[in-house]
Amino acid sequence: MKSIQEILNIKYPLFQGGMTMIANHKLVSAVSNAGALGILASSGLSKEELREEIQKTKQLTDKPFAVNLMLMNKNIDELIDVIAEEGVKIVSTGAGTPKPYMPKLKENNIKVIAVIPNVKVAKKMEELGVDILVAEGTESGGHVGETTTITLVPQIVDAVNIPVVAAGGIADGRGLAAAFSLGAKGIQLGTVFLASEECLVPDDFKRVLVEASDTSTVVSSRNIGVPFRAIKNDYLLKYAELEKNNADKELLDSLKTKGFINSIINNNLEEGIVLAGQISGLIKEVKPVKEIVENIFNEYNEIITKLPKM
Repeated sequence: MKSIQEILNIKYPLFQGGMTMIANHKLVSAVSNAGALGILASSGLSKEELREEIQKTKQLTDKPFAVNLMLMNKNIDELIDVIAEEGVKIVSTGAGTPKPYMPKLKENNIKVIAVIPNVKVAKKMEELGVDILVAEGTESGGHVGETTTITLVPQIVDAVNIPVVAAGGIADGRGLAAAFSLGAKGIQLGTVFLASEECLVPDDFKRVLVEASDTSTVVSSRNIGVPFRAIKNDYLLKYAELEKNNADKELLDSLKTKGFINSIINNNLEEGIVLAGQISGLIKEVKPVKEIVENIFNEYNEIITKLPKM
């Protein structure tokens, strides 16, 4: 089996999550320039907006980067056309099956990374010809499944014959060492990059992450089938109370979208939802992307020399 680095022509087996409204050209190019794989968010973008983001990323890096496709979006066909026209050679997919789009992607020699929540879906993705799987545990920020990373990754590794990347609950070299020991060939990080200098979220958003503890996050929206993990605050607790009392799904969806936009765009955390994973308590300061990436691998190299021999 080829390594992640060989398949994607990157230095480090590390992906940056394609966070909606957040993973723009500035963050993505910084991650790719650091030797990892930056992934542009396309959800909510028009084809013209995606083309502009791709072109701006190209101006800032000559390294490989990917585009994330949320497959439930109605303009996926247009977005894939733009990706092919702009010569992007890697996509990551989520929120649906890439089956209808695989012929077009393969015709254009595009590598496909699928984010998956369980073994059943992992096997289906391998059958479709997906190149790499990201096994995302419930510790992650944003929309999550039910299974923990430490239990999910080895089961998926045992079930498929393509590389598996671990996501959820990973923040440093210790997490990388753990992921490798579970059979993963790399890691994907989201929350860690929210606290980077290059990330577009407001300073107050980053401050909340730095001040977070091990118990700061909670999962909401389980009752309506779209659970997401975020930092606890008054707005989220009010949202959870409405959900508990069986509020209308459209109302909940509108409040959720409003909360995302307020925290990311409007710098209004009083009415905002700060999506973040359980590793938030490990974030102690805001750092440049390059330092974040290099620290993880330097720490990993130190750790593996100190592991106990049995």
